[in-house]
Amino acid sequence: MTELKYKRNFCIVAHIDHGKSTLADRLIEKARIIDDRQMMNQILDSMDIERERGITIKSQAVTIPYKAKDGHEYELNFVDTPGHVDFSYEVSRAIASCEGALLLIDATQGVESQTVSNMYMALEHDLTIVPVINKIDLASADVESVKHQIDHDLGLDPDEAQLVSAKTGVGIDDLMEAVVTKFPPPGGDPDGKTQALIFDCHYDDYRGVVVHVRMMDGRIKTGDTIRMMHNNSEYKVEQAGIFKIKYEETGELVAGDVGYVIAGIKTVSDVRVGDTITTTAAPADAPLPGFKEVKPVVYSSIYPMDSNDYEELKASMERLKLNDASLVYEKDNSLALGNGFRCGFLGLLHLEIIQERLERDYDQAVLFTAPSVRYKLVLTDGTETYIDNPSEYPSGRIREAEEPYIRASVITPAEFLGAIIALCTEKRGAQTNMQYLDEKRVELTYEMPLAEVLFDFYDRLKSYSRGYASFDYDVIGYRPTELVKIDILLNGKPVDALSQLTFKDNASRRAHEVCARLKDEISRQQFKIAIQGAIGSQIIARETVNPVRKDVLAKCYGGDITRKRKLLEKQKEGKKRMKMIGNVELPQSAFLAVLREKEDN
Repeated sequence: MTELKYKRNFCIVAHIDHGKSTLADRLIEKARIIDDRQMMNQILDSMDIERERGITIKSQAVTIPYKAKDGHEYELNFVDTPGHVDFSYEVSRAIASCEGALLLIDATQGVESQTVSNMYMALEHDLTIVPVINKIDLASADVESVKHQIDHDLGLDPDEAQLVSAKTGVGIDDLMEAVVTKFPPPGGDPDGKTQALIFDCHYDDYRGVVVHVRMMDGRIKTGDTIRMMHNNSEYKVEQAGIFKIKYEETGELVAGDVGYVIAGIKTVSDVRVGDTITTTAAPADAPLPGFKEVKPVVYSSIYPMDSNDYEELKASMERLKLNDASLVYEKDNSLALGNGFRCGFLGLLHLEIIQERLERDYDQAVLFTAPSVRYKLVLTDGTETYIDNPSEYPSGRIREAEEPYIRASVITPAEFLGAIIALCTEKRGAQTNMQYLDEKRVELTYEMPLAEVLFDFYDRLKSYSRGYASFDYDVIGYRPTELVKIDILLNGKPVDALSQLTFKDNASRRAHEVCARLKDEISRQQFKIAIQGAIGSQIIARETVNPVRKDVLAKCYGGDITRKRKLLEKQKEGKKRMKMIGNVELPQSAFLAVLREKEDN
């Protein structure tokens, strides 16, 4: 068993695409914990979606051996974390299980917005931070400029920065030596009362719940009875070990270790990320402080395509929740779509990933309603309420409404400044600060409604700045707004799943877009179909699907005009009756078209 002083726990944090997963590959390659045949790029990105999109979604922990220059064998536990702002909750959990952080900075891009926010997150947890300048092999690398930014923007010592190329492997030896010399060993008492922090878990079809833990004090070994402190459920440990890409059973985890515990846990709801595990033999007096509660910012409802699959969807959601602690959901139902779930997400990318994981990993055919944010309402009787679902909108009883605002920080090259200021102004943003970080880079700070950022803001920001601008935000509270609910009517009947809450000035444009999309998707019937967008009883948009006309005069040749008129009158009566009793079938593609409206614009 490795002594505490020869262990190091650290994580790799950075902005998107600064090379975290590639650096993790080089560390694993150096340690030779798997042979060359099995080695591949981004080896820790185990999900298909991660490999296809080239992004990390889940934090992954690995234990590697390292023989230092002082001759001692060290055990390094490190966590590769995501870079996207939607997965910052994953990063915060990884940081809580470490003592040090490698803050990776791209030598060509310099310090970006997520770099700054990840550094602050690490400082909040009292981590030792070592800056690492990556991609020094590229022709456009500007190491001196990045060192200046580390000093000026981050306030860290630029002389401490390690220079590496994660792609070619240059500087990796020095980096591993720096990890051993600069990061402190983990604290904790191996002989104390057992306390282990759950920082992640996932469900295995054959073994039940696999719990990922960071041992703070004491030890857990095979055969022990463990207790979850939030609900006092008890289990017998079947296997304990560390991560070396695959599980490696060690039979025991001691203070300072990062590893996994399998204890035949079948009930998914018994395990919570942030909970403390202790043993019944030496129970801890109090649980460890967990993670702060995650606050979703985007809400949407999920329904199964076939309402008979509801129970399957429910089971899939439970398993997904176990693996993704930032997913929040509750039961919901709709007249048009039946039973489903109202879910909270950390952003639109998070929503997309959940949708893909449900479809791929769990074989669920699902439908998502239009995303919305949570609004704060004060009703006419003075009561305060929060709503994120258009179906709960209390029409006519609202005294005032407020919507969530964010403080957005955009770091951009100065040449794209005009286009980005125009974009932020269009999205109802108010500029609060603008400072030049150096001759080329400007930081803009805007306060703007979260609802405006949800749809196409990020894509447009990237296209206006040719991919150079970076964006980070935090929610700063609620501000007054003029809120309206748009109802979509088909032949006078509202379709509740297509209702949307929006800012009053945007309502007309949104209603016209939805109606135009539906017109293209709904197949023609024997009668005229009116598609209308309405606020209360006022119609603000309309499209018409013309009827299929049957030529009833085809067989009527010759004779008096009254014969033709009689046949036409008879057809008119039939169409009138059909319109009264005929239902318009809304195809599944129509819902999807409305939700994708923003993507194509």
